[in-house]
Amino acid sequence: MLTLPTDFDAACSWFAQRLDTARQPASSDIHIDGDTTPAAVLVPIILHASGATVLFTKRTERLAKHAGQISFPGGRMELEETPEQAALRETAEEVGLAEHFICPVGRLAHYTTISRYRVTPVVAMVKPGFELTLQADEVAEAFEVPLAWLLDRSNFREKGLNLPENRLVSYALDWQGKIIWGATAGMLMMLYKTLIDEEKP
Repeated sequence: MLTLPTDFDAACSWFAQRLDTARQPASSDIHIDGDTTPAAVLVPIILHASGATVLFTKRTERLAKHAGQISFPGGRMELEETPEQAALRETAEEVGLAEHFICPVGRLAHYTTISRYRVTPVVAMVKPGFELTLQADEVAEAFEVPLAWLLDRSNFREKGLNLPENRLVSYALDWQGKIIWGATAGMLMMLYKTLIDEEKP
């Protein structure tokens, strides 16, 4: 079981050191040759006194792509933008989480999606006490899931997907009826492997 420091600055330092020493390979929904579009998401870990949680968004049903899916806040990177800058900008736009609550602590390996985005997950610690303002055109809901639950391997269900290009195994998690799957679940598995798997003897 992962035990985090209760002090915010100490937790930031712990995560920064852990992500710097971890060496997980890049992952993907499917092997893709050719050009991809750079993107970034924020993996926001909120350090509540009662325990850390992770913030997710649920996309609105009227979006042309990824309608109704659960994801991390994020999107396409702009020209000359770093993954951290893109993740913070998209988070502010999508859910209104102010930057002064956020402490980026490192990155997970790249994750390439079926839609040809090469996503950099930026892990960040978040101070509680913020207020969210959802971008109604894109985000239907924001909710938190305990980090300890997300780092329990038994909550990951392997799910085979048949696609014309390839066969792959992705993951799905069911949090109180909310199904986290696809790239988001894949990134959570990378987080699990970074924080838990490498600590096993």
